[in-house]
Amino acid sequence: MKYSDQIGAWLKAAGYTHYFYVGGGNIMHLTESLDRFLTGVPVVHEVAAGIGAEYFNLIAAPARALALVTAGPGQTNIVTAVSGAWLESRELLVIGGQVKTSDLARGQVRSRGIQEIDGVALMESMTKVSTRLEQPASAAEFLAIIEPSWTPRKGPVFLEFPLDVQAAHRDEEPFPEMSAPVLQIAEEDRVSEVVRLWNNADRPMLLIGGGVDIGTVDAVRDTLDKLSLPTMTTYNGADRIDGNAPYYLGRPNTWGQRSSNIIIQQSDLIVALGTRLGLQQTGFNWQEFGRGAKIVQVEIDPAELAKGHPRTDIAVNADANNFLRRMLAQGLESKPEWLTRAKQIRAAIPRVEEVNQTGAGYLSPYDFIVNLETLTRDDDLVIPCSSGSAFTLSMQLYNQKLGQRLITNKSLASMGYGLSGAIGAAIAAPGRRTILIEGDGGFAQNLQELGTARVNDLNLKIFIFDDQGHASIRMTQRNYFGGKYLGCDTRSGLGLPTWDKLFAAWDIPVMRLPVAFTEDPDFLAAMASDGLHAFIVPVDPEQTYLPKISSRVTESGSMESNPIDRMTPEIDYLTPAGIG
Repeated sequence: MKYSDQIGAWLKAAGYTHYFYVGGGNIMHLTESLDRFLTGVPVVHEVAAGIGAEYFNLIAAPARALALVTAGPGQTNIVTAVSGAWLESRELLVIGGQVKTSDLARGQVRSRGIQEIDGVALMESMTKVSTRLEQPASAAEFLAIIEPSWTPRKGPVFLEFPLDVQAAHRDEEPFPEMSAPVLQIAEEDRVSEVVRLWNNADRPMLLIGGGVDIGTVDAVRDTLDKLSLPTMTTYNGADRIDGNAPYYLGRPNTWGQRSSNIIIQQSDLIVALGTRLGLQQTGFNWQEFGRGAKIVQVEIDPAELAKGHPRTDIAVNADANNFLRRMLAQGLESKPEWLTRAKQIRAAIPRVEEVNQTGAGYLSPYDFIVNLETLTRDDDLVIPCSSGSAFTLSMQLYNQKLGQRLITNKSLASMGYGLSGAIGAAIAAPGRRTILIEGDGGFAQNLQELGTARVNDLNLKIFIFDDQGHASIRMTQRNYFGGKYLGCDTRSGLGLPTWDKLFAAWDIPVMRLPVAFTEDPDFLAAMASDGLHAFIVPVDPEQTYLPKISSRVTESGSMESNPIDRMTPEIDYLTPAGIG
C-alpha cells in the first residue's frame, strides 16, 4: 500500500473529514491520496488553510479538519495560522511536504532541494509537536504524533513528509483504537475548599473561559439556570451562556463591557475556570485585577498558573470541566442580593454610551452591532474578525443567543483572520448561516479567499466596516502622536479597493447599507436569503471609540494603563452597596 494512502486511511480513522490545502509538487502524493478518504477544500493562500481548519474544528467537533501545505513557501505562508492556534490553545494539524530525504540540506548548506526550508525548525516554537518522518511510521507512532493536537492543552502539531516517504510502499496496518485523554483531576478537598469560599462570600463571580467545553455547560445548564449563579464569560467562552440569561453579567476584558469590568472588580471572590487570565482578560494593569477579591484559577496548564500575573490565591492545576461539574454537585449557594446589585449596574450603564461622535451620513458602528444582533437567528455562526474596531465592538456589544457560536482569534490579533475563519465555520456547518464582521483594512489582507467562498457557494453574509483604513492605528496615532497619520488610511498611502467593484469580480452581490438598514427591504431580503452576500457598512473615518482603557506615557517612556474598571471617560463609581 502506498504510504500516502495509508496516511489518508489513518486520518479518516482518527476522525478527520476535511483537509484545507493549496496544491504543490512536494505534497503531490498526499494531495491525491487524501482525496480518497477526506473532502478536500482548495484555498488560494496557505494561511487560509490553517485558519479555516482551526475554525472548522471549533464548529464541527468531533469531526476534524487539517491543513495540507507544500514545502518552502507553503510552510512559511501558514505560520500566522499556526501561531494563532498556538496562542488560543486550539486543535490544528498541519501536514507539510518536503523534498526527498536524499535532497535534505541537513544544515550543511542553506538549501539543497528545491523550495527546501527546515519546516520542523520553523514550527518548533509554536507547536506541541514538530517532527519529520524520514521513514514510514507505524499506526501507533502516527497516532502518538497527532494526538497531542486535540488533548488539553490543545495546540498545533506539524508533521513533515519528504516526497519519497509519501511514495513509499508498506504493508497495510489498521489504526489503533483511540481512548479519551486522561486529565489532571482536582482533589476532592480542593473542590470543597472553593465551594466553601463561594458559599461564604458576599459577592462571588463565576468566570467561564474557553477551556470549559460547550458540551459541559449544556450538561449543567439546568443547574446553572436553577441556581442563577452570578456568571461571566471570557471572549473564548462567550457562547457558553445565553446572553439573556438572568444571571449572565457579560464579558469583562481590556476591551470589554464597562458594566462587566466594574462588576468583576467589585467581586470578593472570582472563580476563573478554563481561562489563562491573560493580559487582555485582566487588563495591562494586572496588579489591580480583582483588587478586593480572592482569585481562584482552575487551569490545565501549570505554566499559566505559575506565570505570576495576575495574583491568584488558589491555583488549581486540573480540568476545568470536571471541576465545574463537581462544584455544582457539591452545592453552590445562590447570591440573589449580589446578583440584583450587579444587574442594577448593568441596567444603569447602557451598552451604547452617548459619548461617541459619528459624522452625518455614516452608520454608528455601535448602533450597527446592536441592530444587527436583532436580525440574527439562534443557530447563526457569528464570526467577528480578530483585531481592530470591528472585533472590539463586536465583542464589547454583541449579546449572544443560546445556540449561536461566537468565534474569534483574539490573542494573535492578526488582521485578515475573519474571512478564512468564516469559510471554515461555514463549511463545518453547511445548514447554518455564517455572519462575518470585519474591517476594511483587515479584510484586504485576505480578500483573495472570496474565490473560495464563491466556488463553495457558502451561506455567508459579509459585513465590512468601510472607514478607509486602519481605525485602531489611526486612533493610536491621533491620541499619542498628535494626529501624525502614517500608513493607516488612503490619505497616508494605504491602498484599498473600491469595494463594489471588488465583489463584482467574483460575481458576489454587494450593497452599501443605508443608515436605517434594519428597515430596508432589499437588505432584509438579502439577509434572509441563502447564499453569499456582502454588505458595506459606511463608518466615519473620524469615528470615536469609547469607552476604552486609557494609557499614559510615563516620564521614563513606558506605558501605564488604567485598571479595567476605570474606562475613559470615567463615570461615577458604582459601589457594592448599590448605585451612587
